[in-house]
Amino acid sequence: MALETLGAATTTKRKGSAMLIFGLGVTQVLLATLVYVCETCGNSAAHHLVKRVRKFSLFFIPLFPVGTRYIDTCTACGRDIEVEREQAEAAARQAGPGLR
Repeated sequence: MALETLGAATTTKRKGSAMLIFGLGVTQVLLATLVYVCETCGNSAAHHLVKRVRKFSLFFIPLFPVGTRYIDTCTACGRDIEVEREQAEAAARQAGPGLR
């Protein structure tokens, strides 16, 4: 009799739910390493010129860029400043292939 009662139990239907995974990721590319006197600390030190690209991703797949920044970082004091695209590309060309 207990088996018949279990068989007669009602079931509820659930609606399907969808999951959407999205986000932003950052990719960094070292354009050049330049050596000059830092404006902040006054040391003659290496500076990394980096291109940072933020990309929108859907299901962990980067789809399209949403922003690009060029950053100059002093290796002595850690100072970061944003550089214009034209200045960054000109500095990367002048650095030469040996310093990239």
